[in-house]
Amino acid sequence: MLVSAKEMLDKAVAGHYAVGQFNINNLEWTKSILLTAEELKAPVILGVSEGAGKYMTGFKTVAAMVKAMDESLGITVPVALHLDHGTYEGSYKCIEAGFSSIMFDGSHYPIEENVEKTKELVKVCHEKGISIEAEVGGIGGEEDGVVSQGECADPKECKAIADLGVDMLAAGIGNIHGKYPEGWPGLRFDVLESIKAEIGDMPLVLHGGTGIPEDMIKKAISLGVAKINVNTECQLVFADATRKYVEAGKDLEGKGYDPRKLLAPGAQAIRDIVAEKIKLFGSDGKAC
Repeated sequence: MLVSAKEMLDKAVAGHYAVGQFNINNLEWTKSILLTAEELKAPVILGVSEGAGKYMTGFKTVAAMVKAMDESLGITVPVALHLDHGTYEGSYKCIEAGFSSIMFDGSHYPIEENVEKTKELVKVCHEKGISIEAEVGGIGGEEDGVVSQGECADPKECKAIADLGVDMLAAGIGNIHGKYPEGWPGLRFDVLESIKAEIGDMPLVLHGGTGIPEDMIKKAISLGVAKINVNTECQLVFADATRKYVEAGKDLEGKGYDPRKLLAPGAQAIRDIVAEKIKLFGSDGKAC
């Protein structure tokens, strides 16, 4: 059964660990992440971008697949199905489709309009028991065609959005989506500390978890980050494992071309990286 992300993230803040959000792109991604979370007894958040939702033929299809797979695999750990970087319109589509959590990314709006739209969605979500994430300060890199330079959020604006009743807050602290470039200066912990001072115990979200050094991840968690998003790293290891399988000629051996065999190394690579991240974030064993 899908659950709101609120309870698992409140527990993460209190327990000084973080819950991983791993984005899904198809059946293999979903199955790999769910099985790994169950094996490690870790709460988990399945993220779905609007682009991935469209690729999987719509949010209703995604929700139906995740709910059915959760049941058929006998998953017992808490699982939230979360819209990642949702538009105003996309947020309503996911609410209707049966998602248990959404992120409304109003960071590109003027703060007044961001506040207005967020306030409206908070009311709708909480009436339905759905958790909601908001963002202040654009996260760098590219996400579904939206490019941001990686701004640092204004702590006062963070408080203004937090006070609307959102359940978690994504704040730009120099992090970016995708691969981090050479010479990246790192996370702005001074900004993170200022934001934390303004918003108190509200769970903070770190987007762009791929490629951030482990010591920075651990420090971010110690400063109140309770949800860390990982997507690019899963894509990279999946592509690498699949490439090696084909380059080794395994697809030409027997029925190695069967998609169930062809995609297996990539699926295992996802399981391995998800397990590594869950342990790094400290959420293993927290669903017991």
